[in-house]
Amino acid sequence: MKFEDLKLIPSLLKALRDENYTEPTSIQAKSIPLVLNGEDVLGSAQTGTGKTAAFAIPIIQHLFNDQQNSKGKRKISSLVITPTRELAIQIGESFTAYAKYTNVKNTVVFGGVTQGSQTSALRQGVDVLVATPGRLLDLMNQGYISLQDVKYFVLDEADRMLDMGFIHDIKKILAKLPKERQSLFFSATMPQNILDLSKQILINPKKVAVDPVSSTAETIQQYLYTTNRGNKKDLLLHILKNSELKQVLLFSRTKHGADRIARNLRKKKVECAAIHGDKSQNQRQKALYEFKAGKIRVLVATDIAARGIDIDKLRYVINYDIPNEPETYVHRIGRCGRAREEGTSISICEPEENVYIRDIEKLIKQKIQLVSDNPFPQTDKPMNNVEKKEKEKEKQQRKQEFFANRNKKRGSQNPGFRRNKR
Repeated sequence: MKFEDLKLIPSLLKALRDENYTEPTSIQAKSIPLVLNGEDVLGSAQTGTGKTAAFAIPIIQHLFNDQQNSKGKRKISSLVITPTRELAIQIGESFTAYAKYTNVKNTVVFGGVTQGSQTSALRQGVDVLVATPGRLLDLMNQGYISLQDVKYFVLDEADRMLDMGFIHDIKKILAKLPKERQSLFFSATMPQNILDLSKQILINPKKVAVDPVSSTAETIQQYLYTTNRGNKKDLLLHILKNSELKQVLLFSRTKHGADRIARNLRKKKVECAAIHGDKSQNQRQKALYEFKAGKIRVLVATDIAARGIDIDKLRYVINYDIPNEPETYVHRIGRCGRAREEGTSISICEPEENVYIRDIEKLIKQKIQLVSDNPFPQTDKPMNNVEKKEKEKEKQQRKQEFFANRNKKRGSQNPGFRRNKR
């Protein structure tokens, strides 16, 4: 099937050719005709399947046709809700690219930055608003945004939205939407709470399910290095000696871990940056821009921060920490090998993570290829429960000693420190 077979307007087809889109992905081929036909859609698709285009393209066509009969200032006709700033920006960029030969305008609003530029764009009028829940409600309460003219509503990454605690915000937003609208609901997974939420949003929806979370793209080659905990950073440097790894998205389990990995890489003259929830929006956007532009080689990210990172032709993902949820592994490696492109996933596993690898292989129903050419092989055994408790106890003691020494040092440098803290 070609995009020409989907009855799209010439201006959309021209923009898609500019993006080198020729054949729709499965989610696009199934969803676009339904959305163009005015149906509510309940879509289940994991990351990397082209989900954004599946709703953005038909919405732009609807809005283009609607504009032929509209006059006056633009009003928000389409609302897209998504959980993270990065994903909101990515969706906004997609709308801009697909609508470049139409008169359909969009803007993006999200928290973590001053609202001046966002409210300025809203005052000028937009057709499509892409928003994170918190900032959207804030601007609605200030009177900058009205949802009374919304005809097309999209809730994207619904499972992540609920994981991040946005359920009450979503319900507040739903209460402000017109009853008469077309609604699209996309989620990588469909547990009961997601299905319950979909029933509040959709009317007689058409269900579209492709690439369940238990599958990994056939175009992604998966490799596994097993090593000891103390050798992980050395093994990472060994892997990065391969000059073919020019652009690498590396996953860390924690924010502190991401910063530590980035520091270690910079000491070895590897251009890198870390993004996570403690970084400012400007820091995150600068790091993402430089990564896309090829100015930094390795982008170290936590799972929440990486949700929404969509980089064309990204070929390499490294799991520095193995996730304890197998589905997370599938989401992570789905960042490469997108839209049928080739990708490579490399996982670095310490003894305590062996059990996570077994869970992942059980989920994806395949063995991850073990790399034998490994200068830092795994020789340690996983700790038993007693050893784990002792290690955790030592960790807590070191943490307490660190903060005690730091406070003591601050107190000696500034006698009023403790009094001011109280």
